[in-house]
Amino acid sequence: MMDVVALGELLVDFTYNGMSSQGNGLYEANPGGAPCNVLAMLQKLGRKTAFIGKVGRDSFGEILTAAVREQGINTDSVKYDDQIHTTLAFVHTKPDGDRSFSFYRNPGADMMLTADEVDADLIREAKIFHYGTLSMTAPGVEAATRYAIETAKAAGVLCSFDPNLRPPLWDSLDTAKEKIAYGLSQCDILKISDNEIEFMTGETDIEKGVNRILEKYPIPFVCATMGKDGSKAFFDGKVVDGKAFLRDDTIETTGAGDTFCGCMLDFVLSEGIRNPDPDKVRGMLAFANAAASLITTRKGALRVMPEREEVVNMLTKY
Repeated sequence: MMDVVALGELLVDFTYNGMSSQGNGLYEANPGGAPCNVLAMLQKLGRKTAFIGKVGRDSFGEILTAAVREQGINTDSVKYDDQIHTTLAFVHTKPDGDRSFSFYRNPGADMMLTADEVDADLIREAKIFHYGTLSMTAPGVEAATRYAIETAKAAGVLCSFDPNLRPPLWDSLDTAKEKIAYGLSQCDILKISDNEIEFMTGETDIEKGVNRILEKYPIPFVCATMGKDGSKAFFDGKVVDGKAFLRDDTIETTGAGDTFCGCMLDFVLSEGIRNPDPDKVRGMLAFANAAASLITTRKGALRVMPEREEVVNMLTKY
């Protein structure tokens, strides 16, 4: 029985790593994709996880699958496409560590997953099923995502959603909003960022924005991430705050939200989503924020998720 099964994209994040002697930019091929990043953090916390997705039958696909397997994530449900290549992304880092992406995905292999390739039994036996919206950017993989969600809900499996909005991957932002709305309507657990809250509600005030979401979608457990402003948890009509851990050695923020999400799901596995102790939620936010801050000091995410001891040690210093 798996603790968490996730479905979605698995891709290569190329991150800048200096200049060659000839003056050319050097890029490091980091394994990535939000769902697997989340699972990698959960593996560090001792959870049992599995991934459902698709890569190309090419060298990048082989590298990615091996990297995911190295983390202890079950890859039995990773499929290979003989025609379409593995998706690639180039990460452009800004001076403050934030980043933007350029995707080579028109199409990419992750978009080729179909409903009949989804292992329904794997999902039924999980405690949590986790999904995002990048697996709703093409009809075939959207059908696979909806089938997986329906399977999870029919089996009483908790559904976890992270919108993971990436505007360049949508033909229309109206379509993106529609698919995020569907994701919100199906989930029991939500991790959502400040920019996604504004995108869906027009609100820059986090509490007002989340309350607008909750008025329409009564999601039991919601965590909002706000970068340097920390995070908030919303449950049972309560709001709990978590402070950010700002660092001078931040390199880039890739994977910070996924790291947070993994810590959040680890908490849910232990404490549930109904009537959790607010003090324990506050402790979870501190742990998740600290873990997310650690990942910003490293390039990539999937292979460099922090160990529990690293996070605990950091918390003792603050």
